[in-house]
Amino acid sequence: ELYQKAAAQGESHAQRLLGWMYKEGRGVQQSDDQAVEWYQKAAAQGDAAAQRLLGWMYQEGRGIEQSDVKAVELYQKAAAQGEQHAQHLLDSLYQEGRCVCEEPRSHLT
Repeated sequence: ELYQKAAAQGESHAQRLLGWMYKEGRGVQQSDDQAVEWYQKAAAQGDAAAQRLLGWMYQEGRGIEQSDVKAVELYQKAAAQGEQHAQHLLDSLYQEGRCVCEEPRSHLT
């Protein structure tokens, strides 16, 4: 309930955590659609972890239409802010031939 109040007031950390709660069904009924909605709000505020998590939802097609292009775009934004897990996900997509980008490490410089 506290996270919902903070998220509703625009707190990006709370929005991201609420998205995770919906994705995992922790304390709320599991809903990929709700997870995406909260991740989008936090990602729009520049929350790097939310950008990565939203990218993963795009990559897997959970709660939103699958799109490697959108996943890569979000991973790149997160990686540019130093989010290392996003960089690893970019590397994986690149190695699998699913990344429609330049060498992924170039996004950290």
